[in-house]
Parts: sequence; C-alpha cells; structure tokens
Amino acid sequence: MVNSPAKEILQHTYGYQKFRGEQEQVIESAIAGSDSLVLMPTGGGKSLCYQIPAMVRPGIGLVVSPLIALMQDQVSALKQLGIRAAFLNSTLSADAKREVASAMHKGEMDMLYIAPERLLQSGTLEWLQQFQISLIAIDEAHCVSQWGHDFRKDYLLLNQLEHAFAGVPRMALTATATSRTKVEIVHNLQLTDPKIFVSGFDRPNIHYAVAPKDDAKKQLIRFLQAHKESSGIVYCLSRKKVESTAEWLCTRGLEAMPYHAGLPASERADNQARFLREDAVIMVATIAFGMGIDKPDVRFVAHMDLPSSMEAYYQETGRAGRDGDPAQAWMVYGLNDVVQRNQFLEKSDASDLHKRNERAKLDSLLGWCEVTSCRRQALLDYFGDRMPEPCGNCDTCQVKPVTWDATEAAQKLLSCVYRSGQRFGAGYVIDLLRGKDSEKIQQNGHHALSTFGIGKELSLAQWRSVIRQLIVRGFLISDAERYGALRLTEQSREVLKGQIQLLLREDTKEPRLTKPARKKSGVSNSDHALWDALRACRKALADEHNIAPYMVFHDAALMEMMELQPTTEAALLNINGVGEAKLERFGAIFLEVIRQHS
Repeated sequence: MVNSPAKEILQHTYGYQKFRGEQEQVIESAIAGSDSLVLMPTGGGKSLCYQIPAMVRPGIGLVVSPLIALMQDQVSALKQLGIRAAFLNSTLSADAKREVASAMHKGEMDMLYIAPERLLQSGTLEWLQQFQISLIAIDEAHCVSQWGHDFRKDYLLLNQLEHAFAGVPRMALTATATSRTKVEIVHNLQLTDPKIFVSGFDRPNIHYAVAPKDDAKKQLIRFLQAHKESSGIVYCLSRKKVESTAEWLCTRGLEAMPYHAGLPASERADNQARFLREDAVIMVATIAFGMGIDKPDVRFVAHMDLPSSMEAYYQETGRAGRDGDPAQAWMVYGLNDVVQRNQFLEKSDASDLHKRNERAKLDSLLGWCEVTSCRRQALLDYFGDRMPEPCGNCDTCQVKPVTWDATEAAQKLLSCVYRSGQRFGAGYVIDLLRGKDSEKIQQNGHHALSTFGIGKELSLAQWRSVIRQLIVRGFLISDAERYGALRLTEQSREVLKGQIQLLLREDTKEPRLTKPARKKSGVSNSDHALWDALRACRKALADEHNIAPYMVFHDAALMEMMELQPTTEAALLNINGVGEAKLERFGAIFLEVIRQHS
C-alpha cells in the first residue's frame, strides 16, 4: 500500500514509522477540510495533529498560541526538522518581524505561530488574508471557555477567523476539557460541524500524591531527595514565594531558578534556556504564569500551594513525564490554602457567574485532595473518563488512607463556631476549643463559653485538619469578606443533630518516597560508556546550535541507538525520531560515536 502524504511526512521529516492513537484520523480529517476539536493529554502528540496537515495542504499553517515560551520552543524544534517556521510576538525586534514578513511573501514559510492578542490587532488579520492559509490551529483552546481553567477574553474574539478565512479548516486543541468546556469551545469559536476527537485523559506513568501541609519546605526537601539528578518544576502561588523558595533550595545545594512574570525578560529567558538545556535543574514558577515548555524529561512537578481547579492541576502536572517514563506529581496543601483561594475569588473583579464557576471548580479540587479511594480514578472521573480498576500508582492506592469517626469532634467545633458568634477564624476557634486563655479570649468573654476547653483531646494540627475537611464537605464556610471567619451552613444542622456519622481522613505522616524506576530496561554496566558518549555528543551539538538537547534527539532515540548500535545512515534512519533533516545534520557525528564504542 502506498503511503499517504501525511505518513510520508511523519516518516521522512519526523522520523517516526507510525502514528499514535487517533493522530492519523485527526490529520486526515483536517486535510479533508473539516473543522475539529481535539482533546489529547499532554505528551500525547497534539502538535503533529496540526503540523502535518498544515504541510500537506497548500499554504501557510497558522498556529494560535497564548504562550510565548511554547511558541519559541516549538519553532526551534521545527527548524531542526527542516520545517520553515517562525513566530510573531512581542519578543521580536522590528528587523526580525520584517524578516518573517519577507519569508512569507517569498513563499518560504510552512508555519507561523502567533498570539491571539497580536492576531486580533488592527491590520494583522487583513495582512494575513493576502496569504494562502492551509490550516488554523487554536492551541490551549480551553482558554475560550469560562469553565476552562485559564479563561482569556481575547480567545472569545477568535470566532472572527471563520469569516476572515472562509473555507480554511480550524482545529481547536486542548489537554483539559470537561463536557461543559467542550460545548463552550465549539460554540464560542463557532466551529462548523466539527469532528470531535477525545483521547483518554490518563497519564499512567505519573504517580499522584497529595499530603497535608505541615512544614512545607522540609516536606519539599524530603520529596526532592529522590530526584537529585532530575529536572522538575516547583509551583508556588506568589512571586515572593517563588523567589524565596528558589533561593532556599540553592542554599540546600540544589540548582533552582525562579520564573515569574515580574522578572526582567532577559532573566526569564536565561532561566528558561538553562532549564531546557541542563540536567538536574529545578524551575520554581508561579502557578498563574504558564510554563509552556516541551521539555520531555521533567521527572516531577511539585505544588507548594493549591492550584485554582482540577483543570489547572491536570495541565500543570502534565508537564511531567512527557517522554512516557515514570514521573511524580506531588502536592502539599492546608487550611490556609483554602482560605487564601477563597479570598482571591471574593476580591476578583469578575462577574458573579464567573466567581460561582471558579468556586465550583475549587470545591471539586478540594474534594479530590481529600479522597480516600484511588486518586487517579477520581481525577479521570472529573473529566468524564472511566477507569474500571484502581490504578495502583497513586498515594491512596499504595497506602490506604485511615479514617476516624469525627462526629463528636465536628459537633464540638460547630457548636464553638456558633457560640462565639461566627465572627472568628480557625486559629481563634481552635484556641477556644483547646482552652487557651489568651488576652483576646478574655476581652471577648469567651473563656466563659460552655465550649471553652472542650476539645483538649485533639492537637492543633488535628483541629486544623477537621476544619479543612468540614469546609471541603460543605459543613463550614470560610468567609473571605470577613477575613476567613468561620460560618455554619444549612448542612451543619445534620451534624449538630447527630443525623449523620462523619468519617474524616486521618492526617498521617507522608511515606518516604523512593526514586521511581525507569520504564525502559535502563542502561547496563556494559552500555554505560556508549550511553554517556551519546549524551555528551548531544549536549555538545545542542550548545553549538544554541538549542535544547532534546531538540537534537530525545532520550528514547539515544536509548534505541545504544541498543541497536546502527553503523550505516540507512540503519540510523530506522531509529524513531531520526528524520532526513536530522540525519543530514547530525547523523555522521552520532555514527562515529557508535563506531568508537562498538
């Protein structure tokens, strides 16, 4: 059977023998001119779904992306494959922009990446209309939905593309979308009778773990002990915390760098380049600032603070293990995270509808943090994906959570909140329960309350755990407008009247994590010299060409070279990830390394 144009590009340009999952169906649909919505997990190969049809169809492929870092990353990788690609964003000089325009006019451009804000600027659409556009790909399409985790108003205006480029197929792509988000994407982008492609959301190589926040820095260091030779990302909520955490990790002998929107552009660029090109480097970043980076060998993503939603958590943890090897998603959270997130929502200028949406998403994430069943099953269930059996690769599968009958403790707590006027935060209420005769308690006359000192049997940490879980389950509210004052809800009556038994999760000490074993067979002692030589060769070439090492070849390609030890160009071309452009550019050098060690 004769190969299709799409398969020929896959084999000769990208160096892969066959498509994965639904890639081929998505590509053929776009080539035929159909609009489509593509849901595919991070690392599932979304970029091929629009890059290949953009090259098969006549004209220039237009890729709309909200992340400058991701644009630069993908354009650099495409150039190594011999694909003529460029981006237009705020980082380009006037001369660089003119060079891009010149290449387009000369017909020397296969693909153009552009941010939605720039695309929708006055004159940009009109300028692009003079060119033949082969395909329009709208990446991170969840940004168009108020039920997506990263809603951006500029995305709503992308429905103009239907009229500006009539007849050009549009493809909306995302890694995270609930049923509600999917409907909004199709509606807001005005996709025409789109084909819907949904791959499973499961990332089986990622181990998920969530722990109560105790001493977050010490917990992080314990977690990182299993990842001393690995690259990873640590997410923090504020810029200040990003910088202090990065600095603190450096004092502990780790290579850590900050990354947030407030840093000078040159420092951000330098830190990003180091993260991409070096091993065992940790990027400490704000949750709000998108880390649009295709680095395949990120071995862990750690959250020091609670993200805003399940969608945001899934997207951020999806940076880990893109190469398919074992990776870890680790998070600590506590009562203060819950209070802080609620305060953010209340202070937001967003509409009441948007706030309700955000609060519902936060509640879903909080509930997931406290689950006692398989964590992966609960995560997939949120996105409408079903897993029939527990995964065996999450914290709740490996160490079954212990529950305890907290009915009486909850009744004491709720009574104390009520009798003290529902005007105080968690710390004050706990002091009352534990009988702490502070000056403030004396001033308020609360030492005379019947609930004063009735909770001495539980520790401070235990009471904070009870409060956290009662908020998650809807029995308490932390009122952000009143500085986190605790208030009862309608559901509180059921507990106070003893109508339900309340089983809460017992906070236990985190199990010590061990470094995950590689999925692949690994490197034997006899192969170590060749493996190290191949990696050293890749690093030298990456430095010479000012690109990240994985843009030369991924680890998987080096592993295959080590195992098969090809000695001819034809044999090297059979290695997955070795296309014709890379063979011409790098092939002879790697063959020489293999010959020297065979």
